[in-house]
Amino acid sequence: MITKRIISCLDVRNGKVVKGIKFEGVKDIEDPVKLAKIYNDMGADELVFYDITATNEGRKLFTDIVEQVANEVFIPLTVGGGINTLEDFDRVLKAGADKVSVNSGAIKNPDLIREAALKYGNQCVVLSIDVKRVNGLFKIFLNGGRKETELDAIEWVKKCYELGAGEIVVNSIDMDGVKKGFDLELLKAISSVVNVPVIASGGAGKMEDFKILFENLPKVDAGLAASIFHFGEVKIPNLKNYLKDQNIKVRI
Repeated sequence: MITKRIISCLDVRNGKVVKGIKFEGVKDIEDPVKLAKIYNDMGADELVFYDITATNEGRKLFTDIVEQVANEVFIPLTVGGGINTLEDFDRVLKAGADKVSVNSGAIKNPDLIREAALKYGNQCVVLSIDVKRVNGLFKIFLNGGRKETELDAIEWVKKCYELGAGEIVVNSIDMDGVKKGFDLELLKAISSVVNVPVIASGGAGKMEDFKILFENLPKVDAGLAASIFHFGEVKIPNLKNYLKDQNIKVRI
């Protein structure tokens, strides 16, 4: 059995970690550098850093905060937000990221995935998708969930996987911040069309949600959460020990 990863997510706006529900009602929580160090010390397997307003504000990602975070962590760091060109990939990687997450930039220019995979390797290119149900279909949304596209989520993921995306982060807008469990239906559909790691994001409310995720969807490689870790509702060491007791292989 492949070791399952527990990933903490920092959504950053104006230099602060923030969190909302279904991508709305976003509130400031904490300093990202301080939180990153805490998660590194607590045993998170990876850290994801999103500059959540870069695309909507039409600017480049703030790499100064990324550099500070990278200096505090010794676990893989994925960074996204406002990634539109190979130059953006280069800036973020030089700031200390191990992987680069692309979302809206890939929709504007799908070739960006292919070009980045050729230059930096597939393992460096993470496709992040924001998905919401519309009339029973899984649709891709842009600009932090603000703008619906015509893209079918399953077909879009399949295309990006073929272009060279080495990892898929599936953000369920329907489940974001609701704390009623991961979106198993969506995750099953996505993981069935790719052969790269799939990361579940959106919906974790308790330790059992991770157990249900990994037991029901063995092809999902990692569970990502934000608010339950930020507010101490679930502590990563406790979660890993719980999963180990449930015969789910994790890195202790």
